[in-house]
Amino acid sequence: MNKDKLTILSKEARIHILNQVYNAKSGHLGGAFSAIDIMIYLYFMKMNYSKENMNSPERDRFILSKGHASAALYSCLAMKGIIPIDELKTFRRINSRLQGHPSRKLLPGVETSTGSLGQGLSFANGVCLGLSLDSINAKVYTIIGDGEMNEGQIWEALMTAAKHKLSNLRVILDYNHLQIDGQIENIKDPNPTKKKFEEMGFFVIEINGHDFNEIDAAFKKADEIKDKPVFIIAHTIKGKGVSFMENNYEWHGKPPKDDEYKIALKELENE
Repeated sequence: MNKDKLTILSKEARIHILNQVYNAKSGHLGGAFSAIDIMIYLYFMKMNYSKENMNSPERDRFILSKGHASAALYSCLAMKGIIPIDELKTFRRINSRLQGHPSRKLLPGVETSTGSLGQGLSFANGVCLGLSLDSINAKVYTIIGDGEMNEGQIWEALMTAAKHKLSNLRVILDYNHLQIDGQIENIKDPNPTKKKFEEMGFFVIEINGHDFNEIDAAFKKADEIKDKPVFIIAHTIKGKGVSFMENNYEWHGKPPKDDEYKIALKELENE
């Protein structure tokens, strides 16, 4: 699959995300839009994962630690044929399988329930250890948010991954610099990120998280690393794809009004 095809899939996914949040009148657009390009690459180009092998021990795993970006995950699962596309209309509805945060009990394709920030990465560590113990050559990909890095559990999990040299782990930081309260550097500044993670014991790669050439090169490089976990710092734009949402923390977790929805949909369709 080439870059142009991935770009088309990402635009389709953004429309699904927008429609889910608009129809539900609730949800998180900003962080879903910033992470979706990497998720599309993983689901449609990188991971050994499909409707046919989704229950196989040999499959690769994706864990959305920043579970509030669930609309992005549901879009990927629907586009992969894991769940019906029409089910996206039930997002955040009562009795829907598509809850505001992903539920492993309710929905196939969700590796673990997330939403309590910080826990997804710890779960990913456990999966990596289990795969190694069973001599299964599969990878675990987990996206964490930069606001999520405020959680102490993230740092405990990072130290654990480094200590056990989990070379089958890929941690991707969705580094859009904004969280619900504003700019992360004004709340709890994680910088210098690359130096910190290298000194912890990770192989660190920095990329533009919206450039499929850089994304592809990063994950290919990660596969060459055999003795330590890989941390990918993906520089992204919160609200990417809709002009008035980009780099605006106010779009962290609110739905668009009718006029805003029409403008956003037009921008995405025109692209």
